[in-house]
Amino acid sequence: MPLDVEAIGKGCRNALLTTATQLCRAEVGKFQAALSAPGSLTVACTQEAPLFSEIAASHPSGATPIFANIREAAGWSNDAGRAGPKQAALLAMASEPLPGVPLVSLSSDGVVLIYGRDAQAIEAGRLLQDYLDVTVMLTGSDAPQPPRTTDFPVVRGTVRQAKGHLGKFEVTVDGYAQSAPSSRGGFRFGDEKNGTTSHCDIILDVSGTAPLFPAPDLREGYVRADPRDQAAVLRAVLKARDLVGTFDKPRYITFTEHLCAHSRSKIVGCRRCLDLCPAGAIAPDGNHVAIDAGVCAGCGQCAAACPTGAASYALPPADTLMRKLRTLLGAYRDAGGKNAVVLIHDGDHGIELIEALARFGDGLPAHVLPVSVNEVTQVGLESVAAAFAFGAGALRFLLRAKPRHDAAGLQDTVLLANTILDGIGFGSGRVATIETDDPDALSLTLRAIVTVAGVRAPATFAPAGAKRDVQRLALRELQRVSPNPVEVVALPAGAPFGMIEVNVEGCTLCLACVAACPTGALSDNPEKPMLRFAEDACVQCGLCRATCPEKVIALRPQLDFRAATSSPRVIKEEEPFCCVSCGKPFGVKSTIERVIAKLEGKHWMYRGQPQRLDVLKMCDTCRITAVTIQDFDPHTPQRPVVCTTDDYLREREAAERKGKPPGSA
Repeated sequence: MPLDVEAIGKGCRNALLTTATQLCRAEVGKFQAALSAPGSLTVACTQEAPLFSEIAASHPSGATPIFANIREAAGWSNDAGRAGPKQAALLAMASEPLPGVPLVSLSSDGVVLIYGRDAQAIEAGRLLQDYLDVTVMLTGSDAPQPPRTTDFPVVRGTVRQAKGHLGKFEVTVDGYAQSAPSSRGGFRFGDEKNGTTSHCDIILDVSGTAPLFPAPDLREGYVRADPRDQAAVLRAVLKARDLVGTFDKPRYITFTEHLCAHSRSKIVGCRRCLDLCPAGAIAPDGNHVAIDAGVCAGCGQCAAACPTGAASYALPPADTLMRKLRTLLGAYRDAGGKNAVVLIHDGDHGIELIEALARFGDGLPAHVLPVSVNEVTQVGLESVAAAFAFGAGALRFLLRAKPRHDAAGLQDTVLLANTILDGIGFGSGRVATIETDDPDALSLTLRAIVTVAGVRAPATFAPAGAKRDVQRLALRELQRVSPNPVEVVALPAGAPFGMIEVNVEGCTLCLACVAACPTGALSDNPEKPMLRFAEDACVQCGLCRATCPEKVIALRPQLDFRAATSSPRVIKEEEPFCCVSCGKPFGVKSTIERVIAKLEGKHWMYRGQPQRLDVLKMCDTCRITAVTIQDFDPHTPQRPVVCTTDDYLREREAAERKGKPPGSA
């Protein structure tokens, strides 16, 4: 594997470079000497990382080395002679610090439910009975022979619903029945009950029926195997056996409730994350959603699609990934690299393909820069925009031929990114996916990419902060360095940017939309009736449209690069109506005049009662006073005056004085 020390030195500025041919064996002293040097230490070898880590742990300096793979990713390639800039870029990117990731603890006491259809499930119970607390549930009509001794319960039933995760499963069973101890040739079961609920820590599913969970491979504690594959069943049994104790998993998503635009006043707005989550880890919870960290499998589609930044990925955060891309592409350019193609892949499937291609094929092309992430689907528009702003010529996402879960969120990101890039002059097809499990197919696809150059003067901004903030920054910088920096780009439906269109003729300035808007994109003016709109804050959640009683609001997806520096736009304003009693402004003049015109002389409550119309022209304080003084009951017609005995006696006396009978006219 050739090393272009000059190119690496240009890309890794101010770094002390040491080369070796057997750093892990004959020249290990060079590594020990490097441990004593100040600053961070990056080792360009991942194969011998355990050995280097062991040596570092016993070294007095206490240094912790960083490891980067430049062999399979760059050196083992037909293009190795031109891979110096890529090696420099990979080494520089590896040195970019990563923040710590919060953890979620899952506890399992080893209570396992084995869900099967025949004697195979009972045999699995025998294998696990010495390690776990076993219950076997048989589904279907098969009645296997009972064991000689009852070491664990065997019941019958069909799981109607299952929820939860490792250490906290809850299953609802129909047709639940316990086995009779008098069973002879085959199991006999007692009376059946529907809706029975049971709890367990582990579910071993060898039923051969449909999975109990969406994306079953991603559910911690749910182990499933095809009963026709004996080897797979045995592997599942061994895996279930080890699921006892406390396990830590990353808290993949950081969620900020008050930023969520899911709903307001029971009216649903944004539901992007709910539609995309393959594991069913997200559920509505009042005005926002709730993410079950125990169920979340870390695909990251919710964070990539979240328009407000309420859900953000933590492994790593978006700004950290953007800084890695900045370092990668900057070092590649400084070392003389051109026409960079960024290949984003995951740590399992992607690394295996790249290593197979390096060992048995042509290796990666010299201008293809691999970037490993936890899940490809975690990458959002902000990282794609940053990659092109920093100088990438093209970007590819490497997916499995049969993804473990739906990648619809990533496809939406690709469509949105291509629309924006095409709109500002980059051309079409700059971002795409490669879906393959074949290293040779990967090689052919990468080498078939038409050579495209990045921007002439790449951006150098340092991203830091929340997702929505770095997204705005990346898009503004991308537009600034783009070939055709237009100000407005039309976007497809569902995009998280845009404006609203209001039919001002029908708008009554009730301001229900302002109360519903979760981001403050819509606002009023406390001094006068007014509706204002700030496009930079709009996430196209649709709550304003759904809330508007007049149905005069429509959404228009677009990206206006001027929005970040623009003042809120006045959509409609009117003169306030002033109280006829105290002169205080209240309400909207046109609205109150319209109401009065509809009621005057037409409604029984106001017919012939002009003083009652004046009540509608008063502020809330004066209205209460007027109603009290006038004894004004707005709900019934004016009632006759109540007469007392004294009234009747006075009337009789007056009639007698006039010589008329009482009650006569």
